Amino acid sequence: MYRALYRKWRPMTFDDVVSQPHITTTLKRQISEGKTAHAYLFTGSRGTGKTTCARIFAKAVNCRNPHDGRPCLECDICRAADNGTLNDIIEIDAASNTGVDDIRELRESTVYTPELARYKVYIIDEVHMLSNQAWGALLKIMEEPPEHVKFILATTEIHKVPLTIISRCQRFDFRRILPEDIKARLLYIAEQEKITLDDDAATAIARISDGAMRDALSILDQCMAVSDDITVSTVSAVSGTADRYALYEILDGIAEGQSAKVLLDIDELYAASKDMSRLCDELIFQLRNVMLLETSPDNEKLLGCLPDELKKLQEISGKLTLDKTLSLLDILQTTGDSMSTASSKRTALEMAVIRMCNISSKREVGVSDSAVSELNKRISALEDEIEELKRTGVKSASAPTSKPERPAVQEQKPQEPPKPQVQITEDMLSPFPQWDEVLERLTEVNPGCAGALSESRGRYYENILMIEVQSEFFLSLFKKPENAKSLRDVVKEITGKTYSIRARCIKKDASSAPKEDKVAELMEKARREDIPFDID
Repeated sequence: MYRALYRKWRPMTFDDVVSQPHITTTLKRQISEGKTAHAYLFTGSRGTGKTTCARIFAKAVNCRNPHDGRPCLECDICRAADNGTLNDIIEIDAASNTGVDDIRELRESTVYTPELARYKVYIIDEVHMLSNQAWGALLKIMEEPPEHVKFILATTEIHKVPLTIISRCQRFDFRRILPEDIKARLLYIAEQEKITLDDDAATAIARISDGAMRDALSILDQCMAVSDDITVSTVSAVSGTADRYALYEILDGIAEGQSAKVLLDIDELYAASKDMSRLCDELIFQLRNVMLLETSPDNEKLLGCLPDELKKLQEISGKLTLDKTLSLLDILQTTGDSMSTASSKRTALEMAVIRMCNISSKREVGVSDSAVSELNKRISALEDEIEELKRTGVKSASAPTSKPERPAVQEQKPQEPPKPQVQITEDMLSPFPQWDEVLERLTEVNPGCAGALSESRGRYYENILMIEVQSEFFLSLFKKPENAKSLRDVVKEITGKTYSIRARCIKKDASSAPKEDKVAELMEKARREDIPFDID
């Protein structure tokens, strides 16, 4: 029966593991010296070798004839482990065994000694999927496990693992596999499988796999189903990516602001069933190369491109400034993040490239980049001179000539006349219907002020509240800001409106029927004693 390449060529010893020497060297030395821990935590992105190293470790610690920490692959333990028939190596998928009952069964099985091997090794894959109750059950057995038990936890999301678990494990962080290591491994496997793999095609697969060896082998497996002579075109057709030169045509059109041309290029790729999400990722990758060329043109090691493509990237870089490149990258990054939920990925990408073309087509009208740079230098020089003038008070020779000073009389701006205060007449005022409620509430808030308002009455006109009192003591009392604020807040609380508060003192007259001239005198005095309170 045919076996997938990633299963057929899974590493069997530590020496076959690619790009993880910091982990394999440590594990081999621990095994050879007999200083292995009871629990390990392997973390890293997909396809970097976490489960593979766990299986190799489980074989090596139980191998009958280990060689410097490596399994011999010939003894009965190694053969049974490779065939999946060794019951002492237990693999658990935490994604489908998330409950506390599953972990309790595991804990109960640890009390039994191994059947053939020296240790019972539990490999728990995707351990971050366990429930909270399951974590508690696992923690109990991991604190003091039997001497014949070892745990290996593997996860791609280390932040979801409780710290109480992490602190009881030896943690190993798996790095993304280097593109050159993936490429070398692909060429070796292609040679063993008797197929022709073009060097550029191997580079393209290594770049698409994004540091995951399993992804790279899966793409190679698909390409082998298409042809025994694998080229870049084969890889592009299988993976749904656009041809490199089609990408450069799109980027060149974006750099020149030719939105119509870019939309036609995307339409051709869409008609050829290219994945729009992957196309967006490819554009991001190539714009990253442009950004690196603009910031570090001499450091070609950072670029992910073939030597013959460097010239084309340099041409595109010459048409864009760094600021525009960063803006284009920002648009593509946002579009790529939103594509998973977009109803039409093609439309989302087309909207993005139109915005990008608009950014690229913007030019400084009548001002070149050199002129802008020179202008910025002159502005900086003038700012320095101004600062020097402020510090020394001496007029700079290069400072612009100031206009002769005008006489002080001419410099004075005409003062606006103060706004006249609204004069309130008796026929304008109406009784304030909520005055009793105001006094009652004020008694609770500020009893002293409420006492000064005894035998007072409130009257209003529009947004002006006139308080008429019998004693002048109120007028002096409410000149204090805290008392005026108490009255202002209570009025606003009761009415829900903001009033301009005034007060006047109207003393009692002994005559029950005052003469007209006495009334006029009192009214004139009251107007003179009006005191406005600013509550704005």
